[in-house]
Amino acid sequence: MDDLTLARVLHVVAVVPWIGGVAFVTTVLMPAIRRSNPPETRLAAFHRFESGFAWQARLWVALAGLSGFWMIDRANLWPRFADAHFWWMHAMVLLWGIFAFMLYLAEPLFLHRRMERSQDPARDFDRMERMHRILLGGALVTLLGAMAGAHGLIG
Repeated sequence: MDDLTLARVLHVVAVVPWIGGVAFVTTVLMPAIRRSNPPETRLAAFHRFESGFAWQARLWVALAGLSGFWMIDRANLWPRFADAHFWWMHAMVLLWGIFAFMLYLAEPLFLHRRMERSQDPARDFDRMERMHRILLGGALVTLLGAMAGAHGLIG
């Protein structure tokens, strides 16, 4: 197996649990917390669960980023970023950048502390849930575009 094939395999193996985890949190965990907790305790309930998968999200996002950039460089795909037909390449990098920023910078540096000191935890949970829905929607559109583009249906 050549290094480009290995990178593609690692990329898919990373994206499945990463985006699958986002889908689980967004469509199962957060609605369950909403149904079983009063508004003022939902944020705390979410944080009790989150610590168990935050390290996993960081691992999968790192692996997706490393393997993705390896493929771009190794296959010399940089020119695709100058062509709007390859919009899904931009979407993958943008999605990865948003998650990397959130997981490696925003959450550990200030977001967790802000949530711990929240003056309105009900509103913060609602905002977090809405953000997860937006990110999941963006991830699904990106996946659709990337799979269609990688298999020659678009681009």
